[in-house]
Amino acid sequence: MKRLALILFCFVCIGTACAQTHKTINMTRKDFIEKVMDYEKGTDKWIYRGDKPCIIDFYTTWCGPCKRLAPILEELAAEYEGEIYIYKVDTEREPELAGLFGIRSIPTLLFCPMEGMPQMSRGLMPKENLIEAIEEVFGIKRDTQPSTTK
Repeated sequence: MKRLALILFCFVCIGTACAQTHKTINMTRKDFIEKVMDYEKGTDKWIYRGDKPCIIDFYTTWCGPCKRLAPILEELAAEYEGEIYIYKVDTEREPELAGLFGIRSIPTLLFCPMEGMPQMSRGLMPKENLIEAIEEVFGIKRDTQPSTTK
């Protein structure tokens, strides 16, 4: 009986772990060149390659504020799914990307609109401020009034 309970418990744990999907996307140097900007072409002009605006979170695994920001970004990625991408760049694994933008403090967020120059924000921001930044930089408005259907 105990063995059966243990096996059942293991299946529940595995199922729960599999159900937890991350909406943010880890990004490597190669991904950045393909999806954001090909800085190897030697052009000084910013040309965003994505099909939706994106936020790039420059972080490290040991950073306390980065750890507090991560679940907020996961929530935003789910709330804005299909409208924006939220990428994550581990600055210790991708020092070239961190150097490209002069990242000296973490977390640092890079807001990349479809047109125009990206905008950078340093430090931990509350969710409300991130929503304001998404609205301002990307022009994506959220309906804050609950819908009433009759």
